[in-house]
Amino acid sequence: MDIGIGKDDLPRMERVWREVPTPAYVVDKTRLRRNLECLAQVKRDTGCKILLAQKAFSMFHFYPLFWQYLDGSAASGLYEARLGKEAMGGEVHVFAPAFREDEFPEIAATADHIVFNSFSQWKKYRTAALAAGCVCGLRVNPEHSTQETPIYDPCAPGSRLGVRRADFDEAALDGISGLHFHTLCEQGAEPLAETLEAFEAKFGEFLPRMQWVNLGGGHHITKPGYNIALLERCIRRLRERYGLTVYLEPGEAVALRAGELVTTVLDIVPAEVPVAILDTSAACHMPDVIEMPYRPPLFGAGEPGEYPHTYRLAGPTCLAGDIIGDYSFPRPLLPGDRLAFGDMAIYTMVKNNTFNGMALPAIIAVEGETWRIVRQFGYEDFRNRLS
Repeated sequence: MDIGIGKDDLPRMERVWREVPTPAYVVDKTRLRRNLECLAQVKRDTGCKILLAQKAFSMFHFYPLFWQYLDGSAASGLYEARLGKEAMGGEVHVFAPAFREDEFPEIAATADHIVFNSFSQWKKYRTAALAAGCVCGLRVNPEHSTQETPIYDPCAPGSRLGVRRADFDEAALDGISGLHFHTLCEQGAEPLAETLEAFEAKFGEFLPRMQWVNLGGGHHITKPGYNIALLERCIRRLRERYGLTVYLEPGEAVALRAGELVTTVLDIVPAEVPVAILDTSAACHMPDVIEMPYRPPLFGAGEPGEYPHTYRLAGPTCLAGDIIGDYSFPRPLLPGDRLAFGDMAIYTMVKNNTFNGMALPAIIAVEGETWRIVRQFGYEDFRNRLS
């Protein structure tokens, strides 16, 4: 299975996987830089600005690297905003479906841009935001779905995310300088082009009054085969037609295919499909495997039946459904074997948990031929989350 590692990178990464403690998130600076260079080229070609969406990847060890290529960070609340400002710098953009009164003064003091989810939120915080010098915008809902997984569809019927055209209050736009829409999830440029048509049809009349537009995240810009030329045409269209500054805030594209979750086989349980118990958990360490759901790529493995030996890979928690998926291997698995799940830099560290008292995986940075533990977790990290 393809886990996004080129043949030139594979020997050094295989050595790292053998050496690191497990479980561990292993993130490769070389591959991060390749992603960043791709994003920087889009910036150069179009004049757009690109932010790191921290909700996907918040490994601030690499923020100094990101600052060489990106314009700042996008946050979903106060803590991410603080992290972006303290660890990276540049512009700090914040969006939340609703803001807490006790946090808003600090958010306004931290953020450069604040995007409001409704006119009621805008009216409530308008004075404080503008007094703090924040650039203010509104998230809108183009009501154009381009994906099939409802949990990740901001345009699904009944969505709480963004102002629909029917609820748009033109009379309350004073102080609003930009519009934001975020409708994609792990998608190409074609769904963006579709959504842009719907966005202009519903909200285009207001764009001449705006200074900027944010196209959100979910753009798989650094994935092989992504239509970068189409993305750049979409950006230029907004810049040339309306004179807008265009922002993108990808998270996945920054760290796509740049990291693995390395694990050790603990035991093999006999069953109709033999079960390999690992020292990593889908529920705790890669929750999107269950939430999405999806079957993550695994180095050296194939589809069930593709190779002679098929196993169900599972976590060590008490959750019966802590199942990662079925994979086949050229030889039998044995306790002590190392496995490397691909594309595990994104939506893993930011979403993991300590259910069952599971230890969090170590966080490891690979720089060239060397690796080092950036953070290792223990009992105190588990205990301090409780009371």
